[in-house]
Parts: sequence; C-alpha cells; structure tokens
Amino acid sequence: MEASDTYDPAHTGLVVFDMLEAYREPIEAAGSIAPTQRLIAACRAAGVPVFYARADHRADGADFARSIADTDSHFRPWGPDNPLRTTPPHAAGSPGLQVLKEIAPQDGDYDVPKHRWNALHGTHLELSLRSRDIDHILLVGGSVHVGIASTAYSARDKDFQVTIVSDCCHGFPEQRHFFMEKVFPRMCHVRTTSEVIPSLTAAATPTP
Repeated sequence: MEASDTYDPAHTGLVVFDMLEAYREPIEAAGSIAPTQRLIAACRAAGVPVFYARADHRADGADFARSIADTDSHFRPWGPDNPLRTTPPHAAGSPGLQVLKEIAPQDGDYDVPKHRWNALHGTHLELSLRSRDIDHILLVGGSVHVGIASTAYSARDKDFQVTIVSDCCHGFPEQRHFFMEKVFPRMCHVRTTSEVIPSLTAAATPTP
C-alpha cells in the first residue's frame, strides 16, 4: 500500500460537504447516506475530526456569487421561462440547510458555513485543519462535479492529500461517474468505504 493511502488519525480529517436536507433526494438516490454513516462512525472511533461544510447564504442574496452561468444546475438556459435567481432557494438557518439528521453533527465536530462552492474559500476550514496538523482530507458529499470538485482542486493546490470516498458522494450520475473515473484519479485518491475504513481502523489500533 502506498504511504499516502494510509490514514494516520492524528493527521487526517473528514470533510462532509453539503449533506443537507435540501439535497436529500439526490443523496438518497445515490445511496450515500449509509456508507457516510459508517465512515463517520469509523472516523469518530479513530479520533479523526469531522468537518461539516454547508451552504450558508443571506436571504436577500447579497452574498450570492456574481458570475452568471449559461444555465441553472439542471442545465436549463436562463430566460423568460426560467429567470435568473437573485436570492437563494434556502436561506441561512432554514430547515433545508440543516445537515441530514442521520449524520447530524455532534459535540466537538466543526461547523463550516460556506458561501461558495469551494469549502476552503472564505471559511475557517483550512485554518482549522492546519491548526491540528491535518494534511490528509477524506472528502465526501456533493455535488461531485460542483462543490466536491472545486474543493478537491483547491485542496490539491494547497498541498493537502485528498481521498474522495466515492460511495459517500452524490450528484448527477453522468457527471459523478466521469469525475470519479476520468478526473479525480489524476489529482488525488478515489477510494470506497470498504477500502478506507479498514485502513483507518488498523491505523488507530495500538500494536500489541
């Protein structure tokens, strides 16, 4: 096994990205809740800190990204029948932006409200990781081609080792499979919970 494929609990952090009630339908469709529950439980048992990166936007849209895309998230062009949004569908503090109850944060976890796709942009995430000497990020959540990709690119350029746990991720199937198979392997590790959890557990078990 490669050295970067091991998980030292003292230097590993789990980042759970936008596993929120607003996205429950695609999360359930991807079947990612149960594996994420198992991964979080394994991380807690090993002493790996959990960071919940979650969308957080003002109701008035004043902190919305100003760049304008050709389409909405479902690739529908903007126009009279599909007007450009200027306020968020779910505002800060709303039920939609709560972490799924099945994987709800516990005392000692990190809450990372974010205002852009990249969870490292304009948040305390990088500071909180580096203050604990964490250099290996386990990244889960979605959407894969949006927030996971944006965060993975940024983390890689900041010299973090990144492992994307594929069965804990969600998003449009076509984009999810493309990134997992054709993009992420070029820049980081792509593993499943069945590969990560035993290695994590072994690393956390004292040698007799």
